[in-house]
Amino acid sequence: MSENYSYEKILPIAPLKIVALEGCRDLAKEVDKFLVDFREKGNQEFQDTPNFHGYHEETYLLKSSCPRFGSGEAKGILYESVRGDDLFILADVMNYSLTYKVCGHENHMSPDDHYQDIKRIISAANGKARRINVVMPFLYESRQHKRSQRESLDCAFALQELIDMGVSNIITFDAHDPRVCNAIPLYGFDSFNPPYQYIKALSRAVPDLQIDKDHLMVISPDEGAMGRAVYFAGVLGVDMGMFYKRRDYSTIVNGKNPIVAHEFLGDDLHGKDVIIIDDIISSGESMLDVAHQIKDRGANRVFVCAAFGLFTDGLEKFDEYHEKGYISKVITTNLVYQSPELLSRPYYTEANMTKFLAAIIDCINHDVSTEHVNDPTERIQRLLKRMK
Repeated sequence: MSENYSYEKILPIAPLKIVALEGCRDLAKEVDKFLVDFREKGNQEFQDTPNFHGYHEETYLLKSSCPRFGSGEAKGILYESVRGDDLFILADVMNYSLTYKVCGHENHMSPDDHYQDIKRIISAANGKARRINVVMPFLYESRQHKRSQRESLDCAFALQELIDMGVSNIITFDAHDPRVCNAIPLYGFDSFNPPYQYIKALSRAVPDLQIDKDHLMVISPDEGAMGRAVYFAGVLGVDMGMFYKRRDYSTIVNGKNPIVAHEFLGDDLHGKDVIIIDDIISSGESMLDVAHQIKDRGANRVFVCAAFGLFTDGLEKFDEYHEKGYISKVITTNLVYQSPELLSRPYYTEANMTKFLAAIIDCINHDVSTEHVNDPTERIQRLLKRMK
C-alpha cells in the first residue's frame, strides 16, 4: 500500500464532515490535519466543479456540543448544517476524564453517557445528512458480546439501535469479538487492527530489538487473543506461545470470574525478548501475571502491546513491575483517553493511529474498498527491511 492516500478522479459520495464528541476532540484535530493534507493536492482540476463541492477545505470538523441541564439531562446541538453531507461522528466512549454536574454533585462520564451523546448528535442531524458513519475506536459494550446465562446482549443491541437511527457504517478497532457484526449483517461494520503501528512504535522505542526466531517470541495471554498472536508471529517470522486462563467459575468478582492460574503452552523462553499482545489492558492483572511468569521462565525483556490501555486499577502495579524488571515497555494506541500520568511513565510508548484513521475516513468517503489502506502485512514487511 502506498503512503499516498489521495484518490485521483474518484468522486466522493458526498462532502465530508466530521463531528467529534468532546471526549474525542484532540484525536479528531490530528485526524483532520491529515485529511486536509491528503486532499490539499488531490483532484485540483476539479475543485471548482459542483461534484467536488466541499472537497478542498481548511477543516472538515463541525462545531457541536452536548450541554447538560442541572438535573444531568442533556441535548445534542449541531451549529452548522449537515444537509447532504457524508457525516462521520467520532466518539471515545472510554474517556472518563470528562465530568458534569447532577444537582450540584460531580459525575464522571461513563461509556453509557458517551453512547447517549452519540445518539443525541444523530438525532440533531435530523435525517438531513446524506449518510451517517459512527467511528467508535473502542466499540461500546464490546466485552458484553455474547450470552452465556440470563444476561443482556448490550453490544448487539447497541449496533441494532444505531442502524435503526439511520447509521450506515460503524467503524471500530480491534473489536473484542468481530463476530458481533452478525447483529447487523446487512450494514457496514469494519474492525481495523493496529499490528503495523505496534511494531513501528516498538522499533522506535527499542532500537536494539532483534526480530527473528532466535531472539523474539510472541505470546497470547489467553485463548481469546490467539488470532492476534498467530498473525503477529506469522508476519514477523517468529515463534509463538499462549497462556490458558484457569478460572473459578463458581465466583464473580468485579463482574468476572477470577483467574486461578495461568498455564503456559510454548517453547523455551530463555534469553528471548517477548511480545505479549492483546486487545485491552483493563485492570492489567492478567497481563502482569503473564509477564511475571514469562520472566520466571527466563525471558529477557517483556513488551506489552494492546490497542486500548484502560488501566482501571491505576498504574501503581505497572510501576512496580517495571521497577522489578518484569515489563520493559507498554504500548497502547492513542484511540482512547490517555491520562497525563500514563504519558509521563518511562515505560509507556504510544502507537499513533491518527494517520491510519484519517486514511480510513478518506477511503470510506470515496466509497472505495478499504483494502487500499488496510494492508498491514505489506507495510510491516517494508518496515522490517528498513530495520535490517
